[in-house]
Amino acid sequence: MIEVVPYTTVLAEQLRERIRREGPITFREWMRAALYDEAEGYYRRPHRIWGREGDYRTSPERSVLFAATFARYFAGLYQQLGNPRSFSIVEVGGGAGYFAFGALQTLEKNYPRVFAATRYVFDEISDPAQATAREQLAPFADHLKFANLDDVEIDPGIVFSNELLDAFPVHRVTLIDGTLCEYYVKLGVQENFEWMIGPTSTDELAEYVDRHGIRLREGQVAEINLETELWLANVAAKLRRGYLITVDYGAEAAELYSSTERQQGTLRGFHQHAFVENLLAAPGDSDLTSTINWTAFRSVAERLGLETVSFARQDKFLLAAGLLDLLELQSANVNESDKMHLSTAAREMILPNGMAASFQVLVQKKVSEGSSLEASAA
Repeated sequence: MIEVVPYTTVLAEQLRERIRREGPITFREWMRAALYDEAEGYYRRPHRIWGREGDYRTSPERSVLFAATFARYFAGLYQQLGNPRSFSIVEVGGGAGYFAFGALQTLEKNYPRVFAATRYVFDEISDPAQATAREQLAPFADHLKFANLDDVEIDPGIVFSNELLDAFPVHRVTLIDGTLCEYYVKLGVQENFEWMIGPTSTDELAEYVDRHGIRLREGQVAEINLETELWLANVAAKLRRGYLITVDYGAEAAELYSSTERQQGTLRGFHQHAFVENLLAAPGDSDLTSTINWTAFRSVAERLGLETVSFARQDKFLLAAGLLDLLELQSANVNESDKMHLSTAAREMILPNGMAASFQVLVQKKVSEGSSLEASAA
């Protein structure tokens, strides 16, 4: 764990000025600015986020097998949808384009009929990441469109995200004397950012807790991710027929809120591949994430017409979707060094104690009215 030393940045000064003007702000608003401020937010400003020189590495960066395995799965879903003439894959939060490149490359090589029908929509809010993706994905320009999910209709197709929801801004709450309270951010005597507990800023928080049957212990801290419900509603409106595939790290509600190990919640920050000790120290310099409540996510999705097809740990999903078969195919025509690299990356994704074991893959389907489509895993 590392300590990020507070220092003055443009964003920090903007947030200080806002707090001086408006008073303490909810942590959700502070986190939204820290991650998504248009000029200075962590995901918006030019700096190295991904890779060994960044703050974290995602599965698509670690191995081409990750995207290739999902591409094979997408091809199976394409068949389940009746081999349509036009087929959309919308990736939300595509980053620098590693997954998109691997998926399109695999479809072009192994599933040319699917590739010919595919329109790949790449949704990424970071201008620097999008610029890198445009360059990397140039070979697939005829099948690619850079657009926001808000601006597309998907009929039929797939909406895919990997490590997106965990970075949505969250409210941070706790139970004090049996009353639900909320964490705010204020300025201390030296104008450093400090925590403050006060009344909840919106009735939606108590409604969320009641609706999902969450029972907090006295003094327990938890995150409430209202953004996921808004995002799901948007997906359900845009996805006329097809699948929503969500890859992220989360837990069922019983595990998320009952474990004493999570007494202080799941909020955490990352900087240069290490945990950040002071989450408020340097807004815009660290990634901030929290664990997804899969129980609530599925409940909301089902009310919106998204039925669960499968839910599995990422390592088990990848094995069932044919990762080892693809490893064998891709290892056949490469040198020993590349073969070793592929094998090592594959082990990282399927070992029970590896990184992938902490992630889950949720596949949900939406079927248009009047259709008798029965979708199943490929």
